[in-house]
Amino acid sequence: MVLIGGALPASAEEPTREACEAAVAEARGLAATFPADDASRYFAERHLHQALVEAGNGEFDDCLEAVERATLELREHRHVLKPGERLNVLQADELPPR
Repeated sequence: MVLIGGALPASAEEPTREACEAAVAEARGLAATFPADDASRYFAERHLHQALVEAGNGEFDDCLEAVERATLELREHRHVLKPGERLNVLQADELPPR
């Protein structure tokens, strides 16, 4: 693809809200195949939340990038907890223990 003056060629389509929402729905379906307490699912769901934020801001290309990060997280299963380990997620008003 050759860019002239920084503009996209006419054949390149800009991402749409519909494309973003469809990608999020597909990734959510993949996330649902993991147990609710799976660490990779937790992180993927955070990426999907960010994707929806980006879509709400009209940044559909950023939305699709966040969906891609979520999908990679799930496919590569990057975060695995050992038996008995727990992901300690703090609420917005909580401070980490010292």
